[in-house]
Amino acid sequence: MPAVSSQYYTRTAQILHWVMAIIFIAAWAIGFYSGNFLSYDVDGPFKGDVITLHKNIATTIIFLVIIRILWRYTHPAPKLPDSMSPMMKTLAHVGHLLLYVILVALPVTGCLFSWSAGHPAPVLYLFEIPRLVQDNPELLAIVKPLHIYISWFAGLLIVGHVLAALKHHFVDKDNILNSMTKQPK
Repeated sequence: MPAVSSQYYTRTAQILHWVMAIIFIAAWAIGFYSGNFLSYDVDGPFKGDVITLHKNIATTIIFLVIIRILWRYTHPAPKLPDSMSPMMKTLAHVGHLLLYVILVALPVTGCLFSWSAGHPAPVLYLFEIPRLVQDNPELLAIVKPLHIYISWFAGLLIVGHVLAALKHHFVDKDNILNSMTKQPK
């Protein structure tokens, strides 16, 4: 891996971060809305349209996270500030690792949920991810709640991530948030 030469993430890493953040938040909000405020009996085909929108957006995360992991591996993150304690640095690394795990697990369980329920896993209304499983009620009984629990955990993890970034910016007044928003002059 190349040496870390900057206190900032590369422009590519920044773009991937913010695009994935927007996609994740949109997919999460649409999934939350469809799962909690719509019912098939009352809302009919509208719920199916909302779920299809959720899937078309959320499946893009699978492709973006692969690119992001490869980019991150070949372009290491900036060094954390010396003002952070070793324990805080460890928690930051664990938090980021959990984010990557969640960004893989959530769309994978979503695809398994969709396929095992007999539905496709579409990507941006352009194509479908090839089915890896057929209709499977037993698998559905496992992956449906798993996808829901992981989505709640992901939501909490993202809120924690945002709060930590804001704390670094407004309380600690270090360069953590700037490292993902700015480039050196």
